[in-house]
Amino acid sequence: MKKTNLFLIAAFLLGTAAFIAADHLDAPTVGGTTADITDFFAFEGADSNNTVFVANVQSTLAPTGEDPDFDENVLVEINIDNNGDLVEDLVIQAIPRNGKMYFFGPYAPGSTGLNSTIDANTTLQGEVMISGNGNATVETMNGLSYFAGLREDPFFFDFGTFNAVIGGDADASGPNGGFKTEDKAVDTFDGTNVLSIVVEVPNALLGGTFAHPAGTGVQVFNTWVEAKRKQ
Repeated sequence: MKKTNLFLIAAFLLGTAAFIAADHLDAPTVGGTTADITDFFAFEGADSNNTVFVANVQSTLAPTGEDPDFDENVLVEINIDNNGDLVEDLVIQAIPRNGKMYFFGPYAPGSTGLNSTIDANTTLQGEVMISGNGNATVETMNGLSYFAGLREDPFFFDFGTFNAVIGGDADASGPNGGFKTEDKAVDTFDGTNVLSIVVEVPNALLGGTFAHPAGTGVQVFNTWVEAKRKQ
């Protein structure tokens, strides 16, 4: 069994059913690297029997120029909690090597928490060429579909106005507390790219669900993403 030890750097947590978490430019120890998670999405696929997971890393990449590289020492791990205890029951792992992104899982991890290993013997494996400027490659293996590469940043945020509000430099007397209306806001991330890791998984491979804690009657699982650097 081939294993690699890794250390947790950053994480996002969310429930399922078309949810998104976003985080840009506020992690100075990993900023500008592919350990810097910017967004995490989980939503129903075009086939309602599938769930799509999207982990984006490294914001504000130029749309032109040389193709950026994923860090081969950084593992991106999507965690799935099937019983609501906030401990991962299944993981989907992605790690780059020589221009390809390799995927493992979903499978039950050998350990949970801050440290992870890759079980290279799991039967659920896939790989895809990393897409750069001008190309987009998708591979389907074992019923799962994979993509990794450059994509336009989907996050809309007026970073300048946000900093002005936080710094006390904005006019906070208006109805928006200093924030601009939608028609006047400036999307700081417009025209920039992120590095995306995408995997579409049949729901039958994602384990069980539990009743939504808010009592909505909807069955859910928890999911979050981590970036872990090799020790």
